[in-house]
Amino acid sequence: MERTKPMDPSTRTNRPRARLRRLLLLAGMAWLLAGALSNSPPPQVNAAGPSPAPTTASAPAASPSPSPASVGDPTAPVYVASATGVVDNVMAGYIEESVKRAAESASPALIVTINTPGGSLDATQRIVSSLLEATMPTIVWVSPSGARAASAGTFITLAANLAYMAPGTNIGAASPVGAGGAELEGTIGDKVRNDAIANIRSIAEVRGRDVDWAVSTVEHAVSSSALEAVAVGAVDGIAVSLDDVRRLADGQVVDVTGRPVTIDIANAPFVDLPMNPFQSIIHLLSDPNVAFILLTLGFYGLLFELQSPNFVTGILGAIALILAFVGFGNLPLNVAGLLLIGLSVILFLLEFTVVSHGLLTVAGLICFVLGASTLYTAPGTPAAPDVAVAAPIIAVMAGLTALFMAVAFLTIVRVRRRTLAFAGVYGAGGTMSVPPGTDGVVRTTLAPFGVVHAAGEEWTARSSGGESIAEGRRVRVVGQDGLTLMVEPGPPVDEGVHM
Repeated sequence: MERTKPMDPSTRTNRPRARLRRLLLLAGMAWLLAGALSNSPPPQVNAAGPSPAPTTASAPAASPSPSPASVGDPTAPVYVASATGVVDNVMAGYIEESVKRAAESASPALIVTINTPGGSLDATQRIVSSLLEATMPTIVWVSPSGARAASAGTFITLAANLAYMAPGTNIGAASPVGAGGAELEGTIGDKVRNDAIANIRSIAEVRGRDVDWAVSTVEHAVSSSALEAVAVGAVDGIAVSLDDVRRLADGQVVDVTGRPVTIDIANAPFVDLPMNPFQSIIHLLSDPNVAFILLTLGFYGLLFELQSPNFVTGILGAIALILAFVGFGNLPLNVAGLLLIGLSVILFLLEFTVVSHGLLTVAGLICFVLGASTLYTAPGTPAAPDVAVAAPIIAVMAGLTALFMAVAFLTIVRVRRRTLAFAGVYGAGGTMSVPPGTDGVVRTTLAPFGVVHAAGEEWTARSSGGESIAEGRRVRVVGQDGLTLMVEPGPPVDEGVHM
């Protein structure tokens, strides 16, 4: 039997040490693994189970959120409202109705074309509020070429979700000034200016437009062309037509009542939404030229009524004046201009009773032209319009007035010459006398004094014999004492004969 070789004592001694080293190595690895697991984020659990373990930095990022949804029906009509002329309460009501109509029809957007010199501050605030609170995207387009969005128009344009301008248009000049264009000073001036600045600043901030430019339109009366407005970020682009507006606006993401909305109007038809006939007529009164024409016609109607009472011209003149002052309620009326026009009418009226050889007519025409030229003053608020009567309108109305006065003057001259040549038939004229033998009719009983109608006029008369002559009796002139006629009874008045 083979004998086993005894183990080396040194080997038997190192074995426990090797085991210890292995145990320490395993313990260190376990400690490192436990530390790594404790520092990693715990797996998240959802309906589909735990999420996968974190990936390295080279892993692809999460997919982006989907695009904001559109509102309304993309095939529903896009209503096109027109804000043309002075901004008044009629226009404000019309824009409010348009916004409501678009919302009820599930329209994907509302387009407002604008061309205004400004208008009422209250009406402007109503329109701005309706655009800011609209439940569908609103688009303002300053058009056509040559149009403007001044004063109130600036506030309205900035209040829309998107704003475009046609080539050759301008926007701005919303600075408040006093009567005659003077700067507003003192507490009142600071109050008006600061309120307007705060208002337009808030609108620009809400719609994400250039705040500094918006403030400058009020603070420094800055006005910009279409290209300049696009460059500074006041508006969103230049659009030549409604199709351009559609192309530029389609796909834009805007904020509607606090949520992002994508405008989808690529396939939506355009439908005009005009004012109703009553709104159109009332709004037309706010036109500065129409208001001036109504004022002039009203004065002429009253003038005709005073010359030839017939109630028709008087009533029509009064109606024209009332309508003119309805329009003046939305315009910066200058009282001095109004008084000059009133003075011109008085001078025309005096021409019919005073022999001035046409001087009163010339003076009246001068007052008329000056009054028409200064009928409107500079705006007193940032929204008020800067308007004036058109020079061609002044020229036409002054020419018609001169023509009327010339015809009236020639008629008066002709009548006066006729009365001088035929005093016994047409009246005393310039002779202040009635020829003896002229027949007359008693108007009031002569006892012995009374009134008779002779030679086409009413005269004070006295019966020559001192007797009483009853009313209605025919008399014959036998003499004259100053302005008192001496008469005697004549034959009875035939039936059917009137004098």
